[in-house]
Amino acid sequence: MAVTSRIMLMTCIIASLIYISTTQTCSNYTFSTNQVFNSCIDLPVLHAHLHWNYIPSTTSIHIAYRATQTSTGWIAWAINPTGTGMVGSQAIVAFQNSSGIMTVYTTPITSYTPSMQPGTLSFSVSNFSAIYANNEMTIFAVFGPLKNGTTINHIWQAGSSVSNGIPQTHPTSGPNVQSMDSLDLLSK
Repeated sequence: MAVTSRIMLMTCIIASLIYISTTQTCSNYTFSTNQVFNSCIDLPVLHAHLHWNYIPSTTSIHIAYRATQTSTGWIAWAINPTGTGMVGSQAIVAFQNSSGIMTVYTTPITSYTPSMQPGTLSFSVSNFSAIYANNEMTIFAVFGPLKNGTTINHIWQAGSSVSNGIPQTHPTSGPNVQSMDSLDLLSK
């Protein structure tokens, strides 16, 4: 009996070590694009992570937002310069189009039933791109200059379908309505 218990204990320890060594948090993640970010946070819902570099000279933020997603879904990351929720958010959205190519664009969120059509934001967004690999979508972009200081209200989102090139509504309960927070760009 003692030998069986030891074998089970060793199996559990080895399995735990394998799990820990293969789990990707933001702090041990390496981008295939060789981009380096000084700060990151593992977001509390939607299996998402935010990496960023704050650039004080231009009051801009260079981000990489990555989230677990299927090839038929979509992801979005946004800053809300006027409030804490979804409405008023200035978003960047990404998905794989019907040809398998990543599509990424900006869209202002003006209601709880947004069009999700490409649109102009209230501040500049540049150098945006997106990749899909290993069941994860990643958006890269530079937001700014930002006018509200170094603390931002940010929102992240994911949906399961895209129809005719437009992301469809995400669930309106659970993690999808918990995906917002305040972020100090000088932290982490």
